[in-house]
This record gives sequence, C-alpha cells and structure tokens, in this order.
Amino acid sequence: SHAKNAVGSSDRVKGLLLGLIAGLVATIVVDLIMMGVLLFRGKPADAGFAAIGDTAAGFFSLFGVDVAGGVPPGLVWHYLIGLAFGVIFVAAVTRLDALRLTSMKKGIGLGILYTEVMSIPMLVQVPIFLKQTASDTSELLVFFLIMHAIWGLLLGVVVSYGLRSEKATWQG
Repeated sequence: SHAKNAVGSSDRVKGLLLGLIAGLVATIVVDLIMMGVLLFRGKPADAGFAAIGDTAAGFFSLFGVDVAGGVPPGLVWHYLIGLAFGVIFVAAVTRLDALRLTSMKKGIGLGILYTEVMSIPMLVQVPIFLKQTASDTSELLVFFLIMHAIWGLLLGVVVSYGLRSEKATWQG
C-alpha cells in the first residue's frame, strides 16, 4: 500500500508538471499570435493584456476589491489562468474515464471544448467592464474565441503527447 501511494503521488506530480507545461506552452504561443495580429491590425501589441487586466479589475471591483488594471496585471492574470487551466485539464483527463485521452484527435477536441466552456465566465465580463461599442466588443469576443480555440488545440496536443510518451515510458 505504501508503494502504491508513492506511485500515485509521483503520477500526481507528473500530471501537475504536464498541466503547467501545457498551459505555459499554449499561453506563450497564443500570446505571440495575439500580439502579431494586433500589430498587423495597427493596434498596440499589448492591447490584449490591457483588456484582460481591465476586465479583471472590473470583476474584483464588484466585490469591493481594488485591483490594478492595465497591461502588467493583465499579463500576470493571463499566465496564472493559463497555468491553472492546464493543470485542471490534465487532472480531468487523467482522473475521469470518459475524458481519458485515447487519441490526439480526442485530446484536441476536448482541449478546445474545455477551453471555450471554461472561458465563458471570463468572456461575458468583457462587454460589461470594457466600455466599447457593440461592434468593437463583438470583434474582440470573436478574436478571443479564436485565440482560445488555438489555446485549447495546443493544450490538447501537448497533453496528448505528454500522456502518450509517459505511457510508453511506463510500459517500456
């Protein structure tokens, strides 16, 4: 029983690391794409982080908590959320049989679905806290949905690959 606990603990640490790595990789790649698209469209490269920071500040203000908005907090929030979502995804796909990743295609599909669903509570706040026109808001939401789909795809790829290489290591 003691050996089993050690293996379980080791698996949890590996899962945690895989989730952190997947969340980090997906967030970095999406941030680079986002900054490139913003620059291409003549907007500041850090506008996405400003939107995240300002939305977070607006959210916390509902609870009387004064949190700074803008780019630096937005960058921090984006990475904290990306890392947390990576860890939660790995926990779900390694603990729930129905979500067990049996193929890269399933990993990608679940990664995208998970990311879009988990993003809804945050995305609905954007039009509430960012004072923009309806047109700008809808454009921003479409952009975020596309970026999150790419994030989920990358999450699914990294986690599927990581779990498959783990399995090969355990069986070999």
